[in-house]
Amino acid sequence: MLFDLRGRHRRRVVRVIYIGLALLFGSGLVLFGVGGGIGGGGILSSISKSEGGGNAGFSSQITKYRKQTEKQPSNASAWEGLAKAFIHEVGALEAVTANGLTPKGRELYKQASGAWSSYIALNPSKPNAELAQLMASVYGVEGLNEPAKAVEVLQVAVAVRPTSVYLYTLLAEYAYKAHNTRVGDLGSEKAVSLAPATQRTLLKRELAEVKANPSGEKTYTTTTNGKTYTGKLNAKKELKATEVKTTPTTTSSTKKK
Repeated sequence: MLFDLRGRHRRRVVRVIYIGLALLFGSGLVLFGVGGGIGGGGILSSISKSEGGGNAGFSSQITKYRKQTEKQPSNASAWEGLAKAFIHEVGALEAVTANGLTPKGRELYKQASGAWSSYIALNPSKPNAELAQLMASVYGVEGLNEPAKAVEVLQVAVAVRPTSVYLYTLLAEYAYKAHNTRVGDLGSEKAVSLAPATQRTLLKRELAEVKANPSGEKTYTTTTNGKTYTGKLNAKKELKATEVKTTPTTTSSTKKK
């Protein structure tokens, strides 16, 4: 595997543009709307309710795969199917909203996380890259918001698809969000090297901005009615500002006698 996998095996984030791909940040990394990394719109939005027979179909799949994992706990395919079913159920229920995950969505994502952990613990010879990408949305900013785990699943994904600019870009983004500069720099370098020559400068600059400001928040200062306010514009473009209190300066004059 690329990078450091000595651990347990990882709606808009800051945008990183590369030809043919729009990676939306701030409420999501991307694939995810991340999502997220980075976030949960992109991949989840591609999961239609008709896939697998709609919501009822996903529920029945959850039941089916859960029974299989209980009877055959070493069946990697069953754990893989269970994790996907939980994720697809979130999409069918539209449990990722503008305000974040619904309680039901969070519950399903946590169960997907558990199924993924059981799946990867079986050390499959060729982990499912599609599932790894879906798990990145689970751990993205619009999901459980666990960037370190997003890094783990994206490391699995890039090992299976080592020429994907998209996946290396996501890996770099989430690594920076997780304050893992080493992996972030490696992912960024790889993404830039794989990108078309005409896009490399832009991609490199965008990833540098993510590294410098991994939260994606910007600080603004404004003056209204003679009062100064400062605050951060979050990924949802909401400004939360507080008044800047200044201490009046006094000048004293010395009288000459």
